[in-house]
Amino acid sequence: MNQTDRILPGIVLMLAFCAIAPLIDVASKLAAQEVAVGTVTLGRYVVQGLLMAPIALLLGHSLRIPMQGRLLALGVGRAAVSIGATFCFVAAVRVMPIADALAIAFVEPFIILLIGRFVMAEEVGARRLGAAVVGFIGALFVIQPSFVEFGAVALFPLGTALFFALYMLITRALARDVHPVPMQFQTALLAVILCLPVLWVGGALGVDQVYLDQPHGIFWVFCAAVGLASTVSHMAMSFALKLAPSSTLAPLHYFEMVTATLFGYLFFDDFPNLATWFGVAIIVASGLYIIHRERLTAKAQRVPVADVVSGSAQAPVRPD
Repeated sequence: MNQTDRILPGIVLMLAFCAIAPLIDVASKLAAQEVAVGTVTLGRYVVQGLLMAPIALLLGHSLRIPMQGRLLALGVGRAAVSIGATFCFVAAVRVMPIADALAIAFVEPFIILLIGRFVMAEEVGARRLGAAVVGFIGALFVIQPSFVEFGAVALFPLGTALFFALYMLITRALARDVHPVPMQFQTALLAVILCLPVLWVGGALGVDQVYLDQPHGIFWVFCAAVGLASTVSHMAMSFALKLAPSSTLAPLHYFEMVTATLFGYLFFDDFPNLATWFGVAIIVASGLYIIHRERLTAKAQRVPVADVVSGSAQAPVRPD
């Protein structure tokens, strides 16, 4: 299969992710009406682990968690920030419309950019930094009316964005040494190990939504659906990234806003207001601009071999 043939399946898998991922939010919102947010979060990882274990074994992967210092630290860190991202988003959609919460969480690429610039000392030009600032301004158009209506819970999607940005950065570091399939199982197992004592302590101290709760009736199905949709959608994204370049797939991620809005309307009769749509438009435009600048930067850094051999290569032009 040549590169062109691989890109099309990659695009299809990425679109599948965008279609399935909002079902995580639908199931979470349904489950969290009766089940504690902490328990819904734990349920996601229990189901994910049960689903990924046989898949990993069938593909010939070990289920053993790497115990080397660096890999273990990265694995625990990935599980911890994944828990944070999941808890914050479930807590948000418990009361907020799904599309509003997702729109705020879409500032995650801007957070990755800022972490790269100010924490990891990566070179990020003024144009991309400016686009990140504009993207945050767009998020304010969504947060402000949501904050008025729902209070501080409207800030939870920002927590999701921060935790998921860290999740992506840790995943990049782990991907050099760990295959995506066992990585998903290991993250689920470590997340369960981390969640249980936190929920036990939260229950003992009476912390709101942070305790072990027993679902009843249909809510077992809703909790299981969170884990199922999470596992299927994230595996689709993982294999999409193996088949097609991230620069090709990244713009497609915004299709998730369309499916999230559709599901929010179909299941809960929620539809974003004008201010939310305006904020979404700013966030998407800023995100697409950053993707465009990233492509130009990557292209400028690729020096043709022929130019190197002939001695005619020039220093790459910094497009920022």
